[in-house]
Amino acid sequence: MEKTQDVYHIRPIGTVRRNGDDVCLEIDEPFRPAMRELGGFSHVMVFWWADRFADEEHRTTLQMNPPYAEDHLTGVFASRSPVRPNPLGMTTCKVVDVDEAEGVIRVADIDAFDGTPVVDLKAYFPVCDRVQTAHIPKWLVGWPEWMPEDGIGLQPGEA
Repeated sequence: MEKTQDVYHIRPIGTVRRNGDDVCLEIDEPFRPAMRELGGFSHVMVFWWADRFADEEHRTTLQMNPPYAEDHLTGVFASRSPVRPNPLGMTTCKVVDVDEAEGVIRVADIDAFDGTPVVDLKAYFPVCDRVQTAHIPKWLVGWPEWMPEDGIGLQPGEA
């Protein structure tokens, strides 16, 4: 297989905003028509650019000890770390409220920083986005079976 040097263009469609416990996605005006009917869904998959990890050092790291398993060396593709060749993050978020006119989607939480660029949204469709039987490696057996109802947010001390 030949190595490709293709470059793809991804543009932000909005920004993650945090104000205390209030977490929202501010969608840029040109993209607001794409929010139509999103309020009918309980969850949205938010694709975001981990801009704090977009430098060459982080983008060339291929193995690391993830913060949730510091004693275990993994390839970045076996982790949810933002340290990866393309620092693209994805979080499934519980939708609290959608204001199409103002371009604001309130979510229960997200594991992205204030000011993080949002690059895409996809409504959560259980038939497409959930698998009936999933398994994880033994070194992750202490993790909960399901995402917490309040969502996944930043760890204490992160801001």
